[in-house]
Amino acid sequence: MDSIQTLRRLQQEAKQGGGADAIKRQHDRGKMTARERLETLLDEGSFQEMDALVTHHETALGMDEKKVLGDGVVTGYGTIEGRLVYVFAQDFTVMGGSLGRAHAAKITKLQDLALRTGAPIIGINDSGGARIQEGIQALAGYADIFLRNTLASGVVPQISIIMGPCAGGAVYSPALTDFVFMTQGTGNMFITGPQVIKAVTHEDVTMEELGGAMAHNQRSGVAHFAAKSEEECLAQVRQLLSYLPQNNLEDPPAVAPQDDPARADEALDTLVPQDPSAPYDVKDVIAGVVDTGSFLEIQALYAPNIVIGFARLDGMVIGVVANQPSAKAGVLDIDASDKAARFVRFCDAFNVPIVTLVDVPGFMPGVDQEHGGIIRHGAKLIYAYCEATVPKLTVILRKAYGGAYIVMSSKHIRGDFNVAWPNAEIAVMGPEGAVNIIHRKEIQSAQNPNALRQQLIDEYRETFASPYQAASHGYVDAVIEPSQTRATLINALQMLQNKRDANPRKKHGVMPV
Repeated sequence: MDSIQTLRRLQQEAKQGGGADAIKRQHDRGKMTARERLETLLDEGSFQEMDALVTHHETALGMDEKKVLGDGVVTGYGTIEGRLVYVFAQDFTVMGGSLGRAHAAKITKLQDLALRTGAPIIGINDSGGARIQEGIQALAGYADIFLRNTLASGVVPQISIIMGPCAGGAVYSPALTDFVFMTQGTGNMFITGPQVIKAVTHEDVTMEELGGAMAHNQRSGVAHFAAKSEEECLAQVRQLLSYLPQNNLEDPPAVAPQDDPARADEALDTLVPQDPSAPYDVKDVIAGVVDTGSFLEIQALYAPNIVIGFARLDGMVIGVVANQPSAKAGVLDIDASDKAARFVRFCDAFNVPIVTLVDVPGFMPGVDQEHGGIIRHGAKLIYAYCEATVPKLTVILRKAYGGAYIVMSSKHIRGDFNVAWPNAEIAVMGPEGAVNIIHRKEIQSAQNPNALRQQLIDEYRETFASPYQAASHGYVDAVIEPSQTRATLINALQMLQNKRDANPRKKHGVMPV
């Protein structure tokens, strides 16, 4: 009986974290405790804790009397919608959630289990960083985590949630994972903090401006989701997981269809303007094609000229990549190329078919883009699509010009099923630009230059840019009515369910990173 009482006492002590005062300070900051976050994230009653009795064992400067059960991180496993996940949550109430050797070992044990059992791993970050008192032992702990992040990449989904500080070397673990969630006002990430920046570059910046949720969702692209509260953030994580397989050997979870597979959305027939330069919202196209209400956008605030996210077609999970004509005319620039390339590679790694909706005038021109490496960054998107072996379905909505036509999952880079809408234009460049180059002298010498120019543009459009020209060469498999896009894609997706494709045998490619 004494041994059972001892066990119960230790279990209760571990649950107290840094104590009542520290928990109150956490709540006063508008933040949950580590255990409260896990209880909210996981299915009710499913959390099973591991290593609750771990403490640091190394001789750490000035820490002989500071051993706390759990060592500042709560680890274990549970379920989300009945599916196994491994979880850890750093406990800011215990030594500021600082990472020491034992703290890191708890996390790496989970990472190893996730790899061996093929289940996602979710980390909640809320830490003051490396435990200075443990010196290089803390740095070694970070390195152990980074190694496993890398080895697990493309094997099991990895998700990071930033609900407090995440600074210095600690930021590289989230950066190595697949998706990063951040809470506004409390979550922040940066390599060097405001004080160091002020000392070195003399710039004044707040923590939120430097590394808050909006900074990383809108400007850097480091984060994928921003939430106004911790509850909203954890609900977003649960929603994302509903689209993901447990590991790279499984298919994404299909659900019973709730939408008619033959549903025709006649609004699509008139949604895209006749004027090739007029804007419209491609999300309206997505909504009209996928299962009703199923689209989950990823990185909605970053590089809005391209839209990415998960959705369902007749209950089957797909990844969507779409040019956005209402933002920069849907042009591909450095940020859009990076955003789409990483998403395509994630989908390919985890057996998610890719549907690409194309309305692209080309790559962004400009000195800044050229000097920023648009060639290299654009090549990432080419590489990603070329390398992908999952089913790839493409719909050309309106424009598909130049190299951007090739890049956006064209037939030439192993697109499996490519169709176009009747008003689509597929050409080296837009008819206006082509005519101005080809017929420049003829137009200049004409009695009515404007009338001749328009005549030549119409002729070029009919002769060279028509989707029927592409279809005559087999570069698109069909020209379809926009309202029939949903049914067409569902049939094609079913046809491609048993697709098998492979890349040449090699250790790995050398992607233009």
